[in-house]
Amino acid sequence: MHHLDRLIPALSRGVTLLAVMLLVGLLPWISGRDPAASILRARMGDQNPTPETLAAIREQLGLASGPWEHLTQWLGGLLRCDLGTSWISGTPVLPGIIQALGVSLTLMAAAFGVALLIAVLLCWPTMHRGLRGRDTRSSGAMAATLTAMPEFMLSALFLVVFAIWFGWFPPYGWQGPQHIVLPALALGLPGGGLLGRLLTNAIAATFHERWIATWAVAGFTRGEIARAVLRRSLPALMPQIGMIIVAMTGGAIAVEQVFSIPGLGRAVLGAASAQDLPALQAGILILLLNALMIGVVANLIRLALLGRALHMGALPVPQVHAVHASRRAWLVPCTVLLILLVLVAAGLPRDPFTSQFIRLQAPGLEAPLGADGLGRDVLARVAHGAVSTIGMALIVTLVSLVIGLGMGLMPRLALGPTEVTKATPPTIAALIVVAAMGPSATGAMIAVCAVAWAPLAAHTAALVSEVRAQPHVWLAPVLGVGPLRLIPRSILPAVFWPVLRHAMLRLPGNALALAALGFLGLGPRPPSSEWGLILADALPYVERAPLAVLTPVAALALMSVLGVSLASLARR
Repeated sequence: MHHLDRLIPALSRGVTLLAVMLLVGLLPWISGRDPAASILRARMGDQNPTPETLAAIREQLGLASGPWEHLTQWLGGLLRCDLGTSWISGTPVLPGIIQALGVSLTLMAAAFGVALLIAVLLCWPTMHRGLRGRDTRSSGAMAATLTAMPEFMLSALFLVVFAIWFGWFPPYGWQGPQHIVLPALALGLPGGGLLGRLLTNAIAATFHERWIATWAVAGFTRGEIARAVLRRSLPALMPQIGMIIVAMTGGAIAVEQVFSIPGLGRAVLGAASAQDLPALQAGILILLLNALMIGVVANLIRLALLGRALHMGALPVPQVHAVHASRRAWLVPCTVLLILLVLVAAGLPRDPFTSQFIRLQAPGLEAPLGADGLGRDVLARVAHGAVSTIGMALIVTLVSLVIGLGMGLMPRLALGPTEVTKATPPTIAALIVVAAMGPSATGAMIAVCAVAWAPLAAHTAALVSEVRAQPHVWLAPVLGVGPLRLIPRSILPAVFWPVLRHAMLRLPGNALALAALGFLGLGPRPPSSEWGLILADALPYVERAPLAVLTPVAALALMSVLGVSLASLARR
């Protein structure tokens, strides 16, 4: 039985990785669209797609042999470090991918440096108070605010303020160090906020342990105690730090798109748009492998930090002390919710699709928030977009809840899918979905659902283990109660409401994820009024009409603040 307990999770991981490889390898066949027709349109838009021409293109692309033969050739090419030939340019994919990867890694390294700096600044007051024997509790408001700001929203905001208005930095390109500053800030600030928040909580918990007082009495210096506190706190955080870096991988795609950086994310987006499936396959595979490698490296660092404690069974597990919420804590989410409701009520009666104003018209009585590049009412589009975005997020949240509950009830079998899914940003999942079915609102919801269930499944699995440890549950099989009666009667009622609450708290985050996909062109198509698409439509006019960009940014910021407030209340 002990060997079986180890074998099932290992098989789960192996089967999941194999399934991902097969999914990526069969993308040309899963799409349901004829790649030959897409390539013909890309190469020679005027030529008619005759059967003979399409057959010749399929033969040239190696698609005439069938899916399994093509998959075998693709896997064989991977073993030879051959990622195939671009269907659009006719050149090998690997050199371009490597060059784009180098740009992305440079950007991510700079962004991680920003994240570390922000984390140090955020956790230093807690460390300072702890070393002086003072109360280490912190509200974490600044860290929570930074954490909730999506990268694509910060990118648009920085582009308007620091590149267009002040002119301090170049808005686009990748020619020198000055081009790294704004992208690195946009990508590093959210990660730094989350890292600072985690590290602050861990340090605060460590300072409540008895050995701190013992070391102080024994005459250890503050520097020695500070190093010991960090070594005590960091191991438990390393998996989460790895996830932060993985999330930055997905966020880099949006940042590269906004600032026109020739990185891997932008290259993969271009391949998805042109249906250049060999380049798309290579990009997705490298992004997935990069995410898995980050997780492996984070775990190795954790093991190195633990050292002898790992073998002695003294693993450090920092515990966060809860802070009781006051009635004032509800002021922020209620205020934000009221503003969103007023915005929706004012804009819903208005027409979001008709071009009835002057292009890029400034705000006025007729158009309180101005007009977009096509002369459409921005207030109407933002209001209708709120209903659309939040409605899709609600559907995603409920579907993710069902999947998370189902997977969490069988934790050993679901271990592999959960681990791989947690290491996959929504953007990468969306690239696979777009390759299979094209960009659409349904595809965006499927992509977010594909990754949003994993935290709920992990929460469910943890609750199930606690419920099964209760006497009346573990005695049930002895009394003849089978699993078909035990799960719906004893286990599911105990875990459903906490997981439902967790899922509802993730609704603003799911809305922002959907907006990010819409912004990247991986979600709803025009003339939809989805928030991300509104921001994407306004960016080309950022120099002429910055307010057209700031309006959807403000709406997204309100959603971010709402998510932060609810999440903070949930922990109190």
